[in-house]
Amino acid sequence: MPLDSDTYPTESGRRRFVKGVVGSAALSSVGAGGVAALDATTGPQGSGGGRTEFFGIENIDGPAPRGMPIIPIEIKNGELRGKPPKTVDSLSEQEKTDGFADSGVPYTFSWFQYCGVQSYAGLNPERDADNYFRASGSPPAAYDWQQDVSGGTILTESMFDDYKTWGNGIGRPGIGKPAMATWRSQGENAQTIPVQVLRSERISDMANGEGEWSDLSDSILSFLQEATANDFIAWLDKCTHFCCAPGFKHLSGSAKFDAENLVYCGCHQSVYNPFSPVRKDFVALPRPEE
Repeated sequence: MPLDSDTYPTESGRRRFVKGVVGSAALSSVGAGGVAALDATTGPQGSGGGRTEFFGIENIDGPAPRGMPIIPIEIKNGELRGKPPKTVDSLSEQEKTDGFADSGVPYTFSWFQYCGVQSYAGLNPERDADNYFRASGSPPAAYDWQQDVSGGTILTESMFDDYKTWGNGIGRPGIGKPAMATWRSQGENAQTIPVQVLRSERISDMANGEGEWSDLSDSILSFLQEATANDFIAWLDKCTHFCCAPGFKHLSGSAKFDAENLVYCGCHQSVYNPFSPVRKDFVALPRPEE
């Protein structure tokens, strides 16, 4: 499919796909008053689930009900990887209260328990996963610069050296350099957990609460200071509307929706702002027991 296409072709099976995920989208709209009932009916079949607070990149337009969850990132010997989450049950009482980096919100697998991802092997806490962000191999990379990077290759800082000037003819250059990646997706019978990584000068300013980000809450700032590194940020790349894979500056058609410098989902025109972190909650689906 051409990268500037905004819709799925009729023969793509999109109708069947939508029917398969509509239940997940419906659950995301359950209010706090219905959480107890939902827990009671889903709890015995799995672990985690229920009302979950998380930090994400904000949904600012379109039908998506909430932002996409941020994956705290760390850099080891120049290689990029996501910090491993914890299970709700493994949290100490202090961790439940203090949260990740004293943000007040624990960082758990529940952040990613939507769109069916909760059933993926990589979201099993017992799985031996190295947590590195690796270049996507299939479908073909959305960015020309990734065409020369083999699928499964660990992303490194040096791959983003030109991030202060990078551009691809969509929107303005110099805003940041993105990559399509996977996380915890290696090994036999592993499903692909899609991730987007972005390096931008704006990330450090955001984490430090400078300029336009001076009004960010202490909770968000505490989180960002430990969840970003050297101008890098990452998030689970599953649109919270119907689970498509959006992208930062990857569709020329996004200009029609003022999203050429943002994260745009071509399925139903949801738009996310990676420079607008939010603290939200949703009803996570239970992860299957092993």
